[in-house]
Amino acid sequence: MATGRPTGSATVVATVRELLEDVRDPEIPVLTLADLGVLRDVAVEGGCVTVTITPTYSGCPAMHTMEADVRRVLAEAGYRDVVVKTRLAPAWTTDWLTPAAHAKLRSVGIAPPVSVTTDKRALLGQDVPCPRCASGRTEKVSEFGSTACKALYRCRDCLEPFDYFKCL
Repeated sequence: MATGRPTGSATVVATVRELLEDVRDPEIPVLTLADLGVLRDVAVEGGCVTVTITPTYSGCPAMHTMEADVRRVLAEAGYRDVVVKTRLAPAWTTDWLTPAAHAKLRSVGIAPPVSVTTDKRALLGQDVPCPRCASGRTEKVSEFGSTACKALYRCRDCLEPFDYFKCL
Protein backbone atom coordinates (compact mmCIF):
# COMPACT_ATOMS: atom_id res chain seq x y z
CA MET A 1 0.00 0.00 0.00
CA ALA A 2 1.82 3.10 -1.22
CA THR A 3 -0.57 5.72 0.17
CA GLY A 4 0.95 5.69 3.64
CA ARG A 5 -2.54 5.63 5.14
CA PRO A 6 -3.90 2.23 6.03
CA THR A 7 -7.60 1.69 5.37
CA GLY A 8 -9.83 -1.28 6.17
CA SER A 9 -8.10 -2.79 9.22
CA ALA A 10 -8.64 -6.48 8.32
CA THR A 11 -7.23 -5.86 4.85
CA VAL A 12 -4.33 -3.85 6.24
CA VAL A 13 -3.50 -6.51 8.83
CA ALA A 14 -3.43 -9.18 6.11
CA THR A 15 -1.29 -6.97 3.86
CA VAL A 16 1.15 -6.12 6.65
CA ARG A 17 1.44 -9.78 7.66
CA GLU A 18 2.18 -10.67 4.04
CA LEU A 19 4.88 -7.98 3.85
CA LEU A 20 6.45 -9.18 7.09
CA GLU A 21 6.58 -12.80 5.86
CA ASP A 22 9.86 -11.90 4.15
CA VAL A 23 11.61 -10.26 7.15
CA ARG A 24 14.59 -12.50 7.95
CA ASP A 25 16.16 -13.35 11.26
CA PRO A 26 19.54 -11.55 11.29
CA GLU A 27 21.30 -14.47 13.02
CA ILE A 28 19.78 -17.32 10.96
CA PRO A 29 18.75 -15.65 7.69
CA VAL A 30 17.19 -18.80 6.26
CA LEU A 31 14.37 -18.19 8.78
CA THR A 32 11.82 -15.39 8.81
CA LEU A 33 10.41 -13.77 11.93
CA ALA A 34 7.16 -15.60 11.16
CA ASP A 35 9.02 -18.95 10.90
CA LEU A 36 10.57 -18.30 14.30
CA GLY A 37 7.27 -17.37 15.92
CA VAL A 38 8.82 -14.01 16.89
CA LEU A 39 6.13 -12.11 14.95
CA ARG A 40 3.31 -12.25 17.51
CA ASP A 41 0.66 -9.75 16.40
CA VAL A 42 -0.29 -7.11 13.88
CA ALA A 43 -2.98 -4.58 14.73
CA VAL A 44 -4.33 -1.44 13.10
CA GLU A 45 -5.98 1.37 15.03
CA GLY A 46 -6.80 4.60 13.27
CA GLY A 47 -3.92 5.14 10.88
CA CYS A 48 -1.33 3.37 13.04
CA VAL A 49 0.05 -0.11 12.39
CA THR A 50 1.30 -1.86 15.54
CA VAL A 51 3.55 -4.90 15.16
CA THR A 52 4.31 -6.97 18.26
CA ILE A 53 7.42 -9.14 18.39
CA THR A 54 8.75 -11.43 21.11
CA PRO A 55 12.51 -12.01 21.41
CA THR A 56 13.85 -15.53 21.49
CA TYR A 57 15.33 -14.51 24.83
CA SER A 58 15.17 -11.25 26.79
CA GLY A 59 18.75 -10.20 25.98
CA CYS A 60 18.59 -11.12 22.29
CA PRO A 61 21.10 -8.85 20.49
CA ALA A 62 19.17 -9.14 17.22
CA MET A 63 16.00 -7.42 18.47
CA HIS A 64 17.06 -3.93 17.35
CA THR A 65 17.87 -5.26 13.89
CA MET A 66 14.54 -7.11 13.72
CA GLU A 67 12.66 -3.95 14.72
CA ALA A 68 14.56 -1.86 12.17
CA ASP A 69 13.87 -4.43 9.44
CA VAL A 70 10.14 -4.45 10.25
CA ARG A 71 10.07 -0.64 10.10
CA ARG A 72 12.06 -0.57 6.84
CA VAL A 73 9.84 -3.12 5.06
CA LEU A 74 6.67 -1.30 6.12
CA ALA A 75 8.09 2.14 5.25
CA GLU A 76 9.06 0.88 1.79
CA ALA A 77 5.43 -0.22 1.35
CA GLY A 78 4.20 3.24 2.35
CA TYR A 79 3.28 2.69 5.99
CA ARG A 80 4.55 5.75 7.85
CA ASP A 81 2.82 5.44 11.23
CA VAL A 82 4.29 2.22 12.61
CA VAL A 83 4.85 1.15 16.21
CA VAL A 84 6.92 -1.94 16.96
CA LYS A 85 6.28 -3.34 20.44
CA THR A 86 8.34 -5.92 22.25
CA ARG A 87 6.34 -8.40 24.34
CA LEU A 88 8.29 -10.51 26.84
CA ALA A 89 5.37 -12.54 28.21
CA PRO A 90 4.60 -15.18 27.44
CA ALA A 91 8.25 -15.99 26.93
CA TRP A 92 9.24 -17.28 23.51
CA THR A 93 9.66 -21.03 23.19
CA THR A 94 11.09 -23.22 20.45
CA ASP A 95 7.65 -24.81 20.30
CA TRP A 96 6.66 -21.63 18.38
CA LEU A 97 8.92 -22.56 15.45
CA THR A 98 6.81 -23.49 12.44
CA PRO A 99 7.18 -26.80 10.59
CA ALA A 100 8.67 -24.73 7.74
CA ALA A 101 11.32 -23.45 10.18
CA HIS A 102 12.28 -27.02 11.10
CA ALA A 103 12.68 -27.95 7.43
CA LYS A 104 14.66 -24.77 6.65
CA LEU A 105 17.02 -25.39 9.58
CA ARG A 106 17.70 -28.96 8.45
CA SER A 107 18.29 -27.73 4.89
CA VAL A 108 21.24 -25.61 6.09
CA GLY A 109 22.67 -28.26 8.41
CA ILE A 110 21.20 -27.08 11.72
CA ALA A 111 19.31 -29.64 13.78
CA PRO A 112 15.92 -28.19 14.74
CA PRO A 113 14.90 -28.39 18.37
CA VAL A 114 13.19 -31.46 19.71
CA SER A 115 9.99 -30.28 21.38
CA VAL A 116 10.55 -29.29 25.00
CA THR A 117 7.09 -30.55 25.87
CA THR A 118 7.49 -33.99 24.29
CA ASP A 119 11.12 -35.01 24.70
CA LYS A 120 13.08 -33.96 27.77
CA ARG A 121 16.05 -36.10 26.67
CA ALA A 122 17.07 -33.39 24.19
CA LEU A 123 17.58 -31.06 27.13
CA LEU A 124 20.16 -33.54 28.39
CA GLY A 125 21.95 -33.54 25.04
CA GLN A 126 20.72 -36.97 23.99
CA ASP A 127 19.16 -38.20 20.76
CA VAL A 128 19.53 -35.07 18.65
CA PRO A 129 19.22 -36.34 15.06
CA CYS A 130 21.96 -35.32 12.66
CA PRO A 131 20.55 -32.86 10.08
CA ARG A 132 22.83 -34.31 7.38
CA CYS A 133 22.37 -38.08 7.67
CA ALA A 134 19.45 -38.33 10.18
CA SER A 135 21.44 -40.58 12.52
CA GLY A 136 20.49 -40.46 16.18
CA ARG A 137 24.06 -41.38 17.16
CA THR A 138 25.21 -37.88 18.05
CA GLU A 139 27.09 -36.27 20.89
CA LYS A 140 27.21 -32.79 22.36
CA VAL A 141 30.62 -31.17 21.90
CA SER A 142 29.83 -27.81 23.47
CA GLU A 143 26.82 -26.19 25.12
CA PHE A 144 27.39 -23.20 22.85
CA GLY A 145 27.50 -23.18 19.06
CA SER A 146 27.70 -20.34 16.57
CA THR A 147 25.11 -18.34 18.56
CA ALA A 148 23.91 -18.51 22.17
CA CYS A 149 20.69 -20.28 21.12
CA LYS A 150 22.58 -23.21 19.59
CA ALA A 151 24.80 -26.01 20.90
CA LEU A 152 27.58 -27.73 18.96
CA TYR A 153 27.13 -31.44 18.20
CA ARG A 154 28.95 -34.10 16.22
CA CYS A 155 27.46 -37.07 14.43
CA ARG A 156 29.10 -40.39 15.28
CA ASP A 157 28.08 -41.89 11.94
CA CYS A 158 28.89 -39.26 9.29
CA LEU A 159 31.41 -37.55 11.64
CA GLU A 160 30.16 -34.07 10.69
CA PRO A 161 29.81 -31.30 13.29
CA PHE A 162 26.51 -29.41 13.38
CA ASP A 163 24.64 -26.82 15.38
CA TYR A 164 21.57 -27.83 17.36
CA PHE A 165 18.93 -25.17 17.94
CA LYS A 166 18.43 -25.59 21.70
CA CYS A 167 15.01 -26.18 23.22
CA LEU A 168 13.72 -23.25 25.23
